[in-house]
Amino acid sequence: MTQLTSYDDQPPFAEQGRLSDFASIAAAVAGTGARLERWAAQAPLPDAPADADIEAAYAGEIARLKARGGYQSHDVIRMTPDHPARVELRQKFLAEHVHDDDEVRFFVEGSGLFYIHHGGAVHALECGAGDLIVLPAGTPHWFDTGEHPRFTAIRLFTTPDGWAARYTGDAIALAIPTYAGAL
Repeated sequence: MTQLTSYDDQPPFAEQGRLSDFASIAAAVAGTGARLERWAAQAPLPDAPADADIEAAYAGEIARLKARGGYQSHDVIRMTPDHPARVELRQKFLAEHVHDDDEVRFFVEGSGLFYIHHGGAVHALECGAGDLIVLPAGTPHWFDTGEHPRFTAIRLFTTPDGWAARYTGDAIALAIPTYAGAL
Protein backbone atom coordinates (compact mmCIF):
# COMPACT_ATOMS: atom_id res chain seq x y z
CA MET A 1 0.00 0.00 0.00
CA THR A 2 1.28 3.44 -0.95
CA GLN A 3 1.73 5.75 2.04
CA LEU A 4 2.72 9.37 2.61
CA THR A 5 4.14 10.83 5.82
CA SER A 6 4.95 14.55 5.96
CA TYR A 7 7.43 16.25 8.29
CA ASP A 8 8.33 19.87 9.07
CA ASP A 9 11.61 20.74 7.38
CA GLN A 10 12.84 22.69 10.43
CA PRO A 11 13.77 21.42 13.92
CA PRO A 12 12.32 19.50 15.64
CA PHE A 13 11.21 18.00 12.26
CA ALA A 14 7.82 17.05 13.68
CA GLU A 15 5.51 14.75 11.79
CA GLN A 16 2.71 16.77 10.14
CA GLY A 17 0.47 13.86 9.16
CA ARG A 18 -0.01 10.59 7.31
CA LEU A 19 -2.10 9.54 4.35
CA SER A 20 -2.89 6.04 3.09
CA ASP A 21 -5.66 6.73 0.54
CA PHE A 22 -4.12 6.70 -2.95
CA ALA A 23 -6.22 9.56 -4.35
CA SER A 24 -5.36 11.77 -1.35
CA ILE A 25 -1.67 10.88 -1.64
CA ALA A 26 -1.64 11.64 -5.38
CA ALA A 27 -3.26 15.03 -4.72
CA ALA A 28 -0.77 15.86 -1.95
CA VAL A 29 2.18 14.83 -4.12
CA ALA A 30 0.81 16.92 -7.01
CA GLY A 31 1.15 19.92 -4.71
CA THR A 32 4.93 19.41 -4.83
CA GLY A 33 4.91 19.33 -8.62
CA ALA A 34 5.38 15.55 -8.70
CA ARG A 35 3.01 13.07 -10.29
CA LEU A 36 1.89 9.73 -8.86
CA GLU A 37 0.03 7.15 -10.94
CA ARG A 38 -0.85 3.47 -10.84
CA TRP A 39 -0.01 1.12 -13.69
CA ALA A 40 -1.20 -2.42 -14.33
CA ALA A 41 0.73 -4.98 -16.34
CA GLN A 42 -0.64 -5.59 -19.83
CA ALA A 43 0.54 -9.20 -19.66
CA PRO A 44 1.07 -11.61 -16.78
CA LEU A 45 4.61 -11.77 -15.41
CA PRO A 46 6.36 -15.03 -14.49
CA ASP A 47 7.52 -15.54 -10.89
CA ALA A 48 11.10 -14.50 -11.73
CA PRO A 49 10.66 -12.17 -14.71
CA ALA A 50 13.58 -11.24 -16.93
CA ASP A 51 14.01 -7.60 -17.91
CA ALA A 52 12.52 -8.38 -21.33
CA ASP A 53 9.39 -9.85 -19.67
CA ILE A 54 8.96 -6.69 -17.60
CA GLU A 55 9.49 -4.40 -20.58
CA ALA A 56 6.96 -6.37 -22.63
CA ALA A 57 4.35 -6.36 -19.86
CA TYR A 58 4.56 -2.55 -19.55
CA ALA A 59 5.42 -1.68 -23.18
CA GLY A 60 2.28 0.39 -23.73
CA GLU A 61 2.74 2.43 -20.56
CA ILE A 62 6.45 2.97 -21.28
CA ALA A 63 5.65 4.16 -24.82
CA ARG A 64 2.89 6.47 -23.55
CA LEU A 65 5.20 7.98 -20.92
CA LYS A 66 8.08 8.39 -23.40
CA ALA A 67 5.78 10.23 -25.80
CA ARG A 68 4.32 12.44 -23.06
CA GLY A 69 7.59 13.31 -21.33
CA GLY A 70 10.13 13.19 -24.13
CA TYR A 71 12.04 10.36 -22.49
CA GLN A 72 14.57 8.73 -24.81
CA SER A 73 15.71 5.69 -22.86
CA HIS A 74 14.67 3.34 -20.09
CA ASP A 75 16.08 0.45 -18.11
CA VAL A 76 15.13 -2.03 -15.41
CA ILE A 77 16.92 -1.87 -12.06
CA ARG A 78 16.80 -4.54 -9.36
CA MET A 79 17.91 -4.29 -5.76
CA THR A 80 17.97 -7.24 -3.38
CA PRO A 81 19.20 -7.75 0.18
CA ASP A 82 22.22 -9.66 -1.15
CA HIS A 83 23.19 -7.11 -3.84
CA PRO A 84 26.96 -6.59 -3.44
CA ALA A 85 26.72 -2.78 -3.74
CA ARG A 86 23.53 -2.26 -1.71
CA VAL A 87 25.24 -0.30 1.10
CA GLU A 88 27.13 2.02 -1.26
CA LEU A 89 24.09 2.58 -3.46
CA ARG A 90 21.89 3.35 -0.47
CA GLN A 91 24.38 5.95 0.74
CA LYS A 92 24.57 7.52 -2.74
CA PHE A 93 20.79 8.05 -2.82
CA LEU A 94 20.36 9.12 0.85
CA ALA A 95 21.75 12.64 0.45
CA GLU A 96 19.41 15.36 -0.78
CA HIS A 97 19.97 16.07 -4.48
CA VAL A 98 18.40 17.41 -7.66
CA HIS A 99 18.57 16.35 -11.30
CA ASP A 100 18.55 18.26 -14.57
CA ASP A 101 16.25 15.48 -15.78
CA ASP A 102 12.94 14.26 -14.35
CA GLU A 103 13.31 11.31 -12.00
CA VAL A 104 10.86 8.70 -13.28
CA ARG A 105 10.41 5.38 -11.50
CA PHE A 106 7.82 2.67 -11.86
CA PHE A 107 7.86 -0.05 -9.18
CA VAL A 108 7.27 -3.49 -10.68
CA GLU A 109 7.78 -5.22 -7.33
CA GLY A 110 8.99 -4.37 -3.85
CA SER A 111 9.14 -0.84 -2.48
CA GLY A 112 11.23 2.20 -1.60
CA LEU A 113 10.82 5.59 0.01
CA PHE A 114 11.11 8.90 -1.87
CA TYR A 115 11.57 12.04 0.22
CA ILE A 116 10.39 15.21 -1.52
CA HIS A 117 11.56 18.48 0.08
CA HIS A 118 9.03 21.16 -0.84
CA GLY A 119 7.20 24.12 0.66
CA GLY A 120 8.47 23.90 4.25
CA ALA A 121 7.97 20.14 4.48
CA VAL A 122 9.51 16.81 3.63
CA HIS A 123 7.01 14.40 2.11
CA ALA A 124 8.09 10.78 2.60
CA LEU A 125 6.34 8.80 -0.13
CA GLU A 126 6.49 5.03 0.18
CA CYS A 127 6.05 3.59 -3.31
CA GLY A 128 5.28 -0.05 -4.00
CA ALA A 129 4.39 -2.38 -6.84
CA GLY A 130 2.20 -0.61 -9.38
CA ASP A 131 3.28 2.93 -8.42
CA LEU A 132 4.76 5.39 -10.92
CA ILE A 133 6.39 8.53 -9.57
CA VAL A 134 7.61 11.42 -11.70
CA LEU A 135 9.68 14.06 -9.91
CA PRO A 136 10.23 17.12 -12.12
CA ALA A 137 13.78 18.22 -12.87
CA GLY A 138 15.13 20.44 -10.08
CA THR A 139 13.01 18.89 -7.31
CA PRO A 140 15.07 18.49 -4.10
CA HIS A 141 14.68 14.88 -2.93
CA TRP A 142 16.40 11.70 -1.79
CA PHE A 143 15.57 8.01 -1.89
CA ASP A 144 15.96 5.21 0.64
CA THR A 145 16.02 1.53 -0.19
CA GLY A 146 16.19 0.46 3.47
CA GLU A 147 18.87 -1.78 4.95
CA HIS A 148 17.44 -4.86 3.22
CA PRO A 149 16.34 -3.51 -0.18
CA ARG A 150 13.97 -5.44 -2.39
CA PHE A 151 12.55 -3.81 -5.48
CA THR A 152 12.48 -3.93 -9.25
CA ALA A 153 11.78 -0.68 -11.07
CA ILE A 154 11.63 0.72 -14.57
CA ARG A 155 13.53 4.00 -14.93
CA LEU A 156 13.05 6.48 -17.78
CA PHE A 157 15.51 9.18 -18.88
CA THR A 158 15.60 12.06 -21.36
CA THR A 159 19.30 11.41 -22.01
CA PRO A 160 21.15 8.15 -22.62
CA ASP A 161 23.50 9.03 -19.75
CA GLY A 162 20.85 8.09 -17.18
CA TRP A 163 21.03 9.03 -13.49
CA ALA A 164 23.12 12.13 -12.71
CA ALA A 165 22.68 14.04 -9.44
CA ARG A 166 23.76 17.39 -8.05
CA TYR A 167 23.86 17.22 -4.26
CA THR A 168 22.37 20.22 -2.43
CA GLY A 169 24.60 19.99 0.65
CA ASP A 170 21.53 20.31 2.90
CA ALA A 171 21.74 17.88 5.85
CA ILE A 172 17.92 17.55 6.08
CA ALA A 173 18.09 13.87 5.08
CA LEU A 174 19.93 13.14 8.33
CA ALA A 175 17.04 14.56 10.40
CA ILE A 176 14.12 12.62 8.90
CA PRO A 177 13.53 8.92 9.76
CA THR A 178 15.02 6.46 7.27
CA TYR A 179 13.10 3.68 5.56
CA ALA A 180 12.48 0.78 7.89
CA GLY A 181 11.28 -1.79 5.41
CA ALA A 182 9.09 -2.98 2.64
CA LEU A 183 5.36 -2.50 2.15
